[in-house]
Amino acid sequence: MTTDLEQIPFSKTLRSSTLGVHDKANHSGYMNALLGGELTLAGYTQLAVQYYFIYQAIEQASDRMRIDPVGSAFVFDELRRLPKLDRDLNHLIGRDWPAKVTPLPATLAYARRVREASSWAGGYVAHHYTRYLGDIAGGQVIRRLIAKKYEVTGDGSLFYHFDEIGSAPAFRDRYRTLLDEAPWSEDERARIIDETLVAFECNIAVFAELADGMDKYRAA
Repeated sequence: MTTDLEQIPFSKTLRSSTLGVHDKANHSGYMNALLGGELTLAGYTQLAVQYYFIYQAIEQASDRMRIDPVGSAFVFDELRRLPKLDRDLNHLIGRDWPAKVTPLPATLAYARRVREASSWAGGYVAHHYTRYLGDIAGGQVIRRLIAKKYEVTGDGSLFYHFDEIGSAPAFRDRYRTLLDEAPWSEDERARIIDETLVAFECNIAVFAELADGMDKYRAA
C-alpha cells in the first residue's frame, strides 16, 4: 500500500503543503508597503541587509553540503547571492557597509535555524528551496519595482539577477526533479515539509521586525 506522499511527486506535495504560509509571507505588512511603492530606497536597503546575513548562513551550509551524498545535488554555484549582495550594499550604503549594518534579532534567529537544520541534507534543502526558488520567481516583482521606482537596474538590484542559471522555468523544473528523485523516506519528506514551514515563518518574523521600523522609511 502506498501513501499520498509516495503517489504524488514530492515537489508538488511540498508546494501545496506550504501555500498558506507562503501567501502569509508575501502579504506581510512590510512586503505590502514595499510592493505598494510606499517605502524609500533606504527602506528596501534594510531588507537587502537582512538578506546578506541570511544568505551567509545558507551559503556556508552549501559549502558544507558539497561532500554530502544527497545534499550535494542541491549545491549550485550559479545561485550564490553573497557576491551580488556585497555589490548591492556597496552601492546602496557605501564601501564601508559592513561596519554600518546590524542583523535584526529575527535575522539572527533565522540564520541560527539554518545552521542547525543544515546538519542533514533535508533540512538544508528546506531552507535552500524556500529562499532561492522564491527569489527566482516572485523576487522578480521586486526587481521590477526597484527599476521602476528607484531607477536602480544594476548594482543595488543584482540580488534579483539570475542570469547565470539560464532559463528560470527550466531551472525550476530541474530543481523539482531533484526533489522528486532524492532518496528520502516518507518520514524524511514529512520532516522537510515541516522545516520548510519553519523557514517561511522565519521569513515572516524578519518581515515583522522590518515593519516595526519602517515608518521612518515612508516615501513622501
